[in-house]
Amino acid sequence: MQEFKLPDLGEGMQEAEIRRWLVKAGEAVKLDQPMVEVETDKAVVEIPSPIAATIAAIRVQAGDVAKLGEVLVTFATATQESTPSISNATTGHGEVVSPQTDVTNAVATKQRVQAAPAVRKRAFALGVELEQVTPSAGGRVTLEDVEKYVAQTNTTKNGKSPAAQPVTTVHGMTQVEPREATQEATQNKATQENIALEARKPLTGLSRRIAEHMERSWRTIPHATSFDELDATELVALRTVLKPSAAQRGVRLTYMPLLVKLLLPALRAYPIFNASFDEERREIVYKRTYHIGIATDSPEGLLVPVLRNADKLTILEIATGLEHLVAGAQKRSLTVQEVTGSTFTLNNVGSFGGNTGTPIINSPEVAILAVGRIQEKAVVRNGAIVIRSMMPLALSFDHRVIDGAMAGTFLTRFKELVEQPQQLLLDML
Repeated sequence: MQEFKLPDLGEGMQEAEIRRWLVKAGEAVKLDQPMVEVETDKAVVEIPSPIAATIAAIRVQAGDVAKLGEVLVTFATATQESTPSISNATTGHGEVVSPQTDVTNAVATKQRVQAAPAVRKRAFALGVELEQVTPSAGGRVTLEDVEKYVAQTNTTKNGKSPAAQPVTTVHGMTQVEPREATQEATQNKATQENIALEARKPLTGLSRRIAEHMERSWRTIPHATSFDELDATELVALRTVLKPSAAQRGVRLTYMPLLVKLLLPALRAYPIFNASFDEERREIVYKRTYHIGIATDSPEGLLVPVLRNADKLTILEIATGLEHLVAGAQKRSLTVQEVTGSTFTLNNVGSFGGNTGTPIINSPEVAILAVGRIQEKAVVRNGAIVIRSMMPLALSFDHRVIDGAMAGTFLTRFKELVEQPQQLLLDML
């Protein structure tokens, strides 16, 4: 037998959920034939077969999570295919039985219960062995099955039957206690109402990984946030002028390409914001590339596709790249390279209809900038009240390596650039 383990998918990923198997046990596969579809917190990735062989056993089922280096599948070699023997036998959950293994013991080996990761976690928290739970949905144990098993077990331990009612004897006749019967009926009604008023959905796939990544970032990074507001009137005017020309070239020009371009001089001036923090070695890692992560909404949650080498792109190239990344995020068709390796993240909460908020840092980065919706406001300029287009800002930073003064200086520089976007011309001269 030849084992195939979950490979390194890059960006420090330590696990992946098996989304879908494209082959089955006993099937012959070709070299580089797509074999399994796995999902990380970044992307959906197809893993091809490393050899031409026959699938002997699938070791990790769809819906389960595999760790880096864990055996996913075993292949039968040419010798084993032509010479069947007990060494090729497998148990129900893919374990190879060697000639020295007792066949009875192999058959008696406990089969792995099919259940989603969320179900396994809930069962573990309740101290429930999944093998003891009766599955109700196609052989897979669900959350409802686990909760039902716990309820039945508790009833048995208390020595009470759900249908049992206290009785008394009056004038030689047995009757149900009215008060107890009423209480039980009320409890049953309340239970039915609770079931009707609640619906539970386990976090799976991308949603679960986003939650885990956010939890890890919030738990390990001491966040601090600086808030400010800038005058975006000149930015609005610049986009109005450039938009028709971009459209003639088939490019839809939003504010984001301009903001990305204006962000770069600030990152160059203050390189600590384009760095990451190495938790294990306790070192700041300064990046000499500018890969800008763009927080993007998708049907399954917030993704951060990466605009690589943004400093080497024109405004129109940035606009085209962002359009591709947003479309790919919606379809979940982005490659691993397109969703990994960001050095700084920009989040336009205004595109979601939001005004401002406290963004969570995209670990291992050390900062993230959120820009809000541009709105016309009455502000004071040179002693007079005028109407200007204002944009709120929120900069979250890792307080281990960046302090409030540094954050304020960075925001001030970014504001200067956006309020006078004509400075972009200086980079062209």
